[in-house]
Amino acid sequence: MVGLGAMGLGEPPADYGSIAAVGLFVALMCACIVVGHLLEEHRWMNESTTALLIGLGTGTVILLASSGKHSRILVFSEDLFFIYLLPPIIFNAGFQVKKKQFFRNFMTITLFAVVGTLISFSIISLGAVGIISRLNIGALELGDYLALGAIFSATDSVCTLQVLSQDETPFLYSLVFGEGVVNDATSVVLFNAIQNFDLGDLSSLKFLQFIGNFLYLFGASTFLGVATGLLSAYVIKKLYFGRHSTDREVAIMMLMAYLSYMLAELLDLSGILTVFFCGILMSHYTWHNVTESSRVTTKHAFATLSFISETFLFLYVGMDALDIEKWKIVSETYSPMKSIALSSIILALVLIARAAFVFPLSYLSNLTKKTPGEKISIRQQVIIWWAGLMRGAVSIALAYNKFAKSGHTQLPSNAIMITSTITIVLFSTIVFGLLTKPLIRLMIPTRHLTREVSTLSEPSSPKSFLEQVTVDGPEADVENAMGIRRPTSLRMLLASPTRSVHHYWRKFDNAFMRPVFGGRGFVPFVPGSPTESSVPLLAPGSEN
Repeated sequence: MVGLGAMGLGEPPADYGSIAAVGLFVALMCACIVVGHLLEEHRWMNESTTALLIGLGTGTVILLASSGKHSRILVFSEDLFFIYLLPPIIFNAGFQVKKKQFFRNFMTITLFAVVGTLISFSIISLGAVGIISRLNIGALELGDYLALGAIFSATDSVCTLQVLSQDETPFLYSLVFGEGVVNDATSVVLFNAIQNFDLGDLSSLKFLQFIGNFLYLFGASTFLGVATGLLSAYVIKKLYFGRHSTDREVAIMMLMAYLSYMLAELLDLSGILTVFFCGILMSHYTWHNVTESSRVTTKHAFATLSFISETFLFLYVGMDALDIEKWKIVSETYSPMKSIALSSIILALVLIARAAFVFPLSYLSNLTKKTPGEKISIRQQVIIWWAGLMRGAVSIALAYNKFAKSGHTQLPSNAIMITSTITIVLFSTIVFGLLTKPLIRLMIPTRHLTREVSTLSEPSSPKSFLEQVTVDGPEADVENAMGIRRPTSLRMLLASPTRSVHHYWRKFDNAFMRPVFGGRGFVPFVPGSPTESSVPLLAPGSEN
C-alpha cells in the first residue's frame, strides 16, 4: 500500500528505514500542530497552509540529503487516501454539522454541489478539448480531457471554513460547507462514471444510461448511509453496551461508521456520500443512545481523527510536490513555458467555470426566497465563489488514479498532468488561502457578522461545555427558543415550505423514528446502569 523511500542514510535495514520514516512523519505532524497553535491568534495562515509549507520545507531538506534523488518518505497511494484518510474527515463533517441549517439550505446546497459541479465539469472539459489539446503535450484522448474536468471540479473549501464560523455566519457556513462535501462526492462519482463509460460508442441512449447511473449512485449511496446510521442506533439502543462497558459502545460507533464507507466502496457506490449521511444519522440518533462519557469521547475522538487526517494530507502534498521523478520527466520533454501555460490555462478555466455557475445559480436560488435574510447577497456570492477556487487532496488523488500507476509514471504527457495538478493545488491553497481571511473581512465586516448572529444563528447558552455536549448534541438546534411561527395551513405551507417540512418531519420523527431508533428524549434506561440520570433530558419536541 505505502512504499517507504530511503532516508539518505546509506543503506539501513528495511525495519530501521520504516521506523525512521514513520517517526519523522509523526514529528512533522507534531510540528504542524505546534506552529498552528502559535499562529492561532494571528491566523493569516490557516493550519492547512502551514502543513503544506512545512511539507515543502521538509521535502527540500530530504531532496538535498538524498543528493536530488527524492523528496518524500512515503509514495502516494490512492488506497491510503480513499480508504484510510478520507473517511474520518467526511464522517466528522456529517457528525458535527448543524443539521437544521444544512437541511434548511439543502436545495441551494444541492443546486451548487450537483448542478454547479456538472456545469464546472462541462466548461473545464470543453476548455481542455479546445485549448489544451492545441499545446501538443502528448497523446491525450477524449477520456483524459473529460477526466481533467472531473479532477478540477473537486473543490477544497477547508481554507475558507477555517476562517468562517458556524456561530457568526451560520447561513454562509452551511452553504460553503455543504457544497464542499457534496461537491467532492459528485466529482468522484463523475470521475468513476467517466472511467467506466465507453467513449467509443456515443449515442443518446448511452448518454441517458450515463445520467441514470449517476443518479443511481447518488440515491443508493445516500440510502446506504442512512440505513447504516439507523442500524447503529437500533443496535446500541437495544443492546445498550454502556451498562457493561463504554469502550464497547464507542468502538461499535467507530466501526459501524467505517463499515458504511467500506460497504459503499465494495458495492461501487460513493463512500463519501454514504459516510457523510451516516454521520448525520449517528449524530441525530446513535449519539444520544450512549452514555454521557461516551458522548464526550466520541465527539472529540471523531474530531481528532479528522484533524490528524487533514494535517497528514496537506503535509504529504507539500512533500510530494517536490518529487524529482515527475519533474525530471517534464523538464526533459517540455519547455518551462509550456508547463506554465498548461497550469495557467487550467487555473483560468477553474476561475471561469466557478463564476459561470455560482452567480447564475445564486440568482435562481434567490428567486425562490421570500425574505431578504434568506437570499444570498452579492458579497456572500463572492465568498462562495472564492471558497470553491482552492483545490486539494481529492484532485491530486484523482490525478494519480488517472495518470499514474502505483504513484509512478513514465509517460511525459501523464507526468505533466500530475505536475500541473500539484502546481495548481499549491498555488490555490497558499496564495488563495493567504487572501481568504482579508477577503472575508472585507466582504463581511464585523457589523454584518453581528447582525447575522442575531437573525440566523442559534442563541448562545450559558451552559458549560460538558452540558452542551451531553444535552444539546454535537450541534445545538433550538429553533423553538427563537419563537418561530409554525405554519398551520396549506397557505402557510406554500409561503414557508422549508420550515413547514421541518415541522412535519419533527412530528414524524417524534412519533415513529425516535421510539424505535432512540435520540434525544428517547435514551434507553436500564436500572443500575450508568444512564443519563444526572443529565436533564429535553422534551421530545425540543430538538430541531
